[in-house]
Amino acid sequence: MSFFTEFPVMERESLRDLKKAIDSTFRDFTRENGELIEALFDPLKDFLLWFQKILLATPWPIMILIFCGLAWLGSRSWKMVVGTAIAFLLIGYFDMWEDTMVTTAMVSVATVLCIAIGIPVGVAMARSDRIQAVITPILDIMQTIPSFVYLIPVVMLLGIGKAPALIAVMIYAIPPIVRLTNLGIRLVQADVLEAADSFGASYRQRLFGVQIPLALPNIFAGVNQTIMMALAMVVIAALIGGSGLGTPVLRAVNNQYLALGVFNGMAIVALAIIFDRVSQAYGKRLQKHREGGHGV
Repeated sequence: MSFFTEFPVMERESLRDLKKAIDSTFRDFTRENGELIEALFDPLKDFLLWFQKILLATPWPIMILIFCGLAWLGSRSWKMVVGTAIAFLLIGYFDMWEDTMVTTAMVSVATVLCIAIGIPVGVAMARSDRIQAVITPILDIMQTIPSFVYLIPVVMLLGIGKAPALIAVMIYAIPPIVRLTNLGIRLVQADVLEAADSFGASYRQRLFGVQIPLALPNIFAGVNQTIMMALAMVVIAALIGGSGLGTPVLRAVNNQYLALGVFNGMAIVALAIIFDRVSQAYGKRLQKHREGGHGV
């Protein structure tokens, strides 16, 4: 007989009661505080919708010029600029422009919020081993738990819509920027910090004048990974109202539309390649600049 068949009936019933108690407690909490929690996230949803409307309202030639300009500023490569222009022209030609702008808005806002939250958390981890010991297991859970699992409480709290989709993307995408910010600051050489202390630098001056500038290559590597993970969540976020390119992919899966799924999937791939190459190129240029400045 297996362990499970020998497990006392009373113990199994107590486990069932525990699960029911957890479900009922969380359900009661969402019913009592759901409206208040939704109100807290309304500004976030409004900002996302505002940015999305700007992208959709801007004529496509101007948007392509903006994307090409950003690609040039990041990579300083004409090949990257031409590739960006061709990618967005093909996206428009295959009638995926609106979904692509919605996805771009979602990923951009999620990335900005992840940076705004993740860098201070990473700095706090680098400053204190105790904080690192507390946050590291949380990051491990966020990176390893199946995304469908944390969609359940998010949907129960906020329902279906833009805000829960954005939060789900952020939960999945924020760990890299936190980890790499912490790593980058901790990798700053001790003799550099001693030199700053010898000049009488305060903690704030040492952090913003020495540690963060020297850690920027690692931080931008974290930004790169955050963007990639946010794009990877596009299809999952569409399940709870995220819309964008993930919605037609889900429709293609449900109805076995091969062309629809492949074209929208390739649009996601194109966005991922553009964001990845541009952010990587900018990080490498930044690292060369820092190494050159340090050498001088």
